[in-house]
Amino acid sequence: MHIPEIIEVKEHLDRLKDSGILSAWELPYENLLTRRSAAIFFVTPAANDSGERIWQELDRYAEFSVRPNTEKKLSALDYRLTFSKEEKEKNSVKTVDEPAA
Repeated sequence: MHIPEIIEVKEHLDRLKDSGILSAWELPYENLLTRRSAAIFFVTPAANDSGERIWQELDRYAEFSVRPNTEKKLSALDYRLTFSKEEKEKNSVKTVDEPAA
């Protein structure tokens, strides 16, 4: 499916990758998604980047939140990015450097 708000984030991630601050990104089950708030993106910052520049860039999107991808069930990449109010509230009790419970 071609969801404009998801395409916008994908294009932004491509630009970050092209600029060298993002090593890789994935969007599992993309064809099943109907809105950005249901999407779970996974990213790995470039080796020389802590991820802070990526988080600053993506903070422009509503309800953006990030946490370490400790589960590694949907992706082997380092961080899980979401754009939903529920996930943002859940992640607000954790910091990016703190493992998820």
